[in-house]
Amino acid sequence: MYPVYNKFYYKPLPDCVEVKKSPIEGFGLFAVDNIDEEFDLGMSHIKVPIIQGYVRTSIGGFLNHSEDSNCYLSEQLDWDDYRVYNVITSKKISIGEELTLNYHLDGLNYGKKETK
Repeated sequence: MYPVYNKFYYKPLPDCVEVKKSPIEGFGLFAVDNIDEEFDLGMSHIKVPIIQGYVRTSIGGFLNHSEDSNCYLSEQLDWDDYRVYNVITSKKISIGEELTLNYHLDGLNYGKKETK
């Protein structure tokens, strides 16, 4: 018997992407369906104050860097020093295309002390 679909069950990757060997580095996320512009792929990074850094989900862990990226991060939640970011496509992505993020423009401060 299969479980009944529930949108609150955790799903590490949306159905439209898969993890494959990447020509950029290691493994990456690749489209298995055409993906529209401004499509929300889901949660990728969570800023956790207790560890003074970010936790990456499966989506965030497999996004490779590109200066000509096709995704960006959007802050979805800002609550008491916790921040949740989702990956949004910045253009239409074709089947077989790797999803990428420009690490220099994503707005995250990876382990560096924040200045105010």
